[in-house]
Amino acid sequence: MNWFSSRSQGSAELGLPCVEAINIVQEYDTLLGPRRVLDGINFRIGRGERMAIVGRNGAGKSTLIRILAGIQEPTGGAVEAEMSVSWPIALTAGIEGNMSGYDNIRFISRLYGVETEEIFDYVARFTELGSSLHEPVRHYSTGMRMRLAFALSLAIDFDCLLIDEAIAVGDARFQRKCREEIFERRQDRTLIMAVHGGELIRDYCTSVLILDEGRGRVFHDVEFAIRIYETL
Repeated sequence: MNWFSSRSQGSAELGLPCVEAINIVQEYDTLLGPRRVLDGINFRIGRGERMAIVGRNGAGKSTLIRILAGIQEPTGGAVEAEMSVSWPIALTAGIEGNMSGYDNIRFISRLYGVETEEIFDYVARFTELGSSLHEPVRHYSTGMRMRLAFALSLAIDFDCLLIDEAIAVGDARFQRKCREEIFERRQDRTLIMAVHGGELIRDYCTSVLILDEGRGRVFHDVEFAIRIYETL
């Protein structure tokens, strides 16, 4: 079995599409020897469910998000996705600085088989970058680059959205716009997000995966999970 596979049929057990992490292990070589960041992580999340991933700094939250996105190959285990899964929202690593914003949009459109102008119209409206979309991205400020990355992530109609603590993009007005786009207009989407704050968890999540010392456990009682997390 490949470490990341996409299946078109629904879950045999639940009868609904899901994303499933199966015994995910991630080790890194260090000067002190191998360090196991993730040690047998298992969970299943179905369509429309929203899960927060929490843990102290270094607990492996971002690592797990990258594995779920198919960006990073784990040391062991597998991810099985019965729905389309986004790259981490607002990830700027895939944006080519020597290309214009428009050319980056065109590249993503071709990669996912979507009409370029349709994506461009959405990105232009959402980012409010105007003529800057025709300038090389290397000339963008950090905030402008984040706006472009955020909009590109949402322009493709993914079933499951991945967020790695990148909700606060731009000024307060734009942050409200981002939250509305993710949490209100996409209420029917599956959501997996690595977060620190309890507010987002309480307001938007149906379950919580707590990572601690490499191990993970899913809680469906959100308030109980927050209390446990706050003691870590």
